[in-house]
Amino acid sequence: MIQFSAITRIFHMGDQEIHALDHIDLEISSGEYVSIMGPSGSGKSTLLNIMGLLDKPDSGRYQLDGRDVTDLTETEQAQVRREKIGFVFQSFHLVPRLTAAENIELPLILTGISPAERKAQVEEALHAFDLSERAQHRPAELSGGQRQRVAIARATILRPTALLADEPTGNLDHRIGSEVMALLEDLHHAGTTLIVVTHDRELGSRAHRRIAMRDGQIVADEQ
Repeated sequence: MIQFSAITRIFHMGDQEIHALDHIDLEISSGEYVSIMGPSGSGKSTLLNIMGLLDKPDSGRYQLDGRDVTDLTETEQAQVRREKIGFVFQSFHLVPRLTAAENIELPLILTGISPAERKAQVEEALHAFDLSERAQHRPAELSGGQRQRVAIARATILRPTALLADEPTGNLDHRIGSEVMALLEDLHHAGTTLIVVTHDRELGSRAHRRIAMRDGQIVADEQ
């Protein structure tokens, strides 16, 4: 599903070059559950951003489902993201002025789905993520676990083939974090490719495949 060939990403800080990714070769098959681990600055979030077409490499090629997506325009990138990729972030990224239901509905609006169909899909998602009673609450009125469940519901409402999670439990306590990971793993069991970036070794060890990064390079890749 995901194929990186010699992917490099360089950032400039003054006159210094930071090689966030240094000629990365990587293949991830459809349906895998992968964790990407490493200390801060190892390149793991940069890797995820390029996978999710939120950033572009400086060199190398990226193929997604057999299509070369390295040089897509911003409009083409947005279309591929809508069709294939869901995101879950540590800081939730919910729209503060919208209710839980309205946040979940956003991707459906952007895709042009009819109001009646949107309503049915949002109600289904609210029920599936145990959020029906919180549907009309705004993010500030929700707990951290509820906000992350809203974020996961929004990320998966269009049924993406891959779900990319960047430190998905970073702002949650251990118990709630475990519940959130169980939700993500349920989605994986239903067929979604799950890729989790974390610095937490306990969290990373739950994945079936564990990739370790350091200084912009993959230093271990274990099943």
